Amino acid sequence: MSDITIKIKDREGVVHELQAPTDMAMNIMELCKAYELPVEGTCGGMAMCASCQCYILSDHELPEKQDAEEDMLDQAFYVEDNSRLGCQIPITEDLDGLEIELAPESEV
Repeated sequence: MSDITIKIKDREGVVHELQAPTDMAMNIMELCKAYELPVEGTCGGMAMCASCQCYILSDHELPEKQDAEEDMLDQAFYVEDNSRLGCQIPITEDLDGLEIELAPESEV
């Protein structure tokens, strides 16, 4: 069992260094929820809401965006070139040191 460190900047600009297990099939959205960061994950990780949208700040190789994620980001607010849905990023050892920032909450 090995944990990796992921840095997440919250909406107040505070950086949280989180220990993320690589052996529990978790994703970034679930990690945020486990540490009680303000990520809703309303759809339960199905790429059907954008409440776990985040910005990738580091240079890590991430899985390709699937169509559902692309479609959701097309409709989301505050989308940037480095936007991803946290629920679509599985936690793997390759992500050690990943740095992300939570996107602003959309006023829906």
